[in-house]
Amino acid sequence: MSTSYLEASARERILAVLDAGSFSELLPPAQRVVSPHLGQLDAPVSFDDGVIIGEGRLGGKAVMAAAQEGGFMGGAVGEVHGAKLVGLLQRAIRKQAAGVILLLETGGVRLHEANAGLIAVSEVMRAVLEARAAGIPVIVLVGGANGCFGGMGIVARCANTVIMSEEGRLAMSGPEVIETANGVEEFDSRDRALVWRTTGGKHRYLIGDCQTLVNDDTDAFRTAAIAALAQSGPTALSLAALEAEQDMLRRRIADFGQADDPMEIWAALGIVKPQAVPMLEAETFTAMTERHRIQGTA
Repeated sequence: MSTSYLEASARERILAVLDAGSFSELLPPAQRVVSPHLGQLDAPVSFDDGVIIGEGRLGGKAVMAAAQEGGFMGGAVGEVHGAKLVGLLQRAIRKQAAGVILLLETGGVRLHEANAGLIAVSEVMRAVLEARAAGIPVIVLVGGANGCFGGMGIVARCANTVIMSEEGRLAMSGPEVIETANGVEEFDSRDRALVWRTTGGKHRYLIGDCQTLVNDDTDAFRTAAIAALAQSGPTALSLAALEAEQDMLRRRIADFGQADDPMEIWAALGIVKPQAVPMLEAETFTAMTERHRIQGTA
């Protein structure tokens, strides 16, 4: 029986993805490590500050893992939230974990914490790259209702592997932010089909921002994470890989810069019936489109 990753809470997800009974939480709610900023603003707090961190096993290998709770402030990052992620990544380096698994669901930085949240996200980015440089792969899972936006969207692309469902979304700026800044003519945030075509898992897979696309199922995410953890090869971000990413971005602009809709991009990639893409199951979609997708570098 499949269990929806989208509908699960952060705690349910992390327990389902890791080996059964292996997860040990660090700084659990009982310790009440909360944001000092929210209390000063009389805003509600969460005793885990919206992120669960700990260690466990994945496919028998010792890993560190974190899951953002989209139900608390949309998974937005504040000072304590970010510090927990940084500490987890640093602990992974000290203990030479087999990998770090990040279950991301976030709208970005909390407006309540402004600069403190922005600094926290920048520290998470640096910690991800430090973990990779230490030989520890970082694997990101995106499949929550709030997607993965803002600075954490950049964090996701700093990882070795991004695994998404079609329901997941990944971008720097959210639809509402783009519409507010540039008008509804630029991006209509109420057009949900357009939003998912633009930021959803299938589009991210086709243009190389996502390495694996899975169905909305916790077991499917777990299987894909185990496979990603088993991949061999260098984990650190090399200059050659960074230059390849820049070249990919230049080619995107040159090839698709005039496109008004992702379906135009899919057609340009050689997909015969781009209008059928949103209706395909993940396995059928990846099999049909594998030779058409842009191969990204992680």
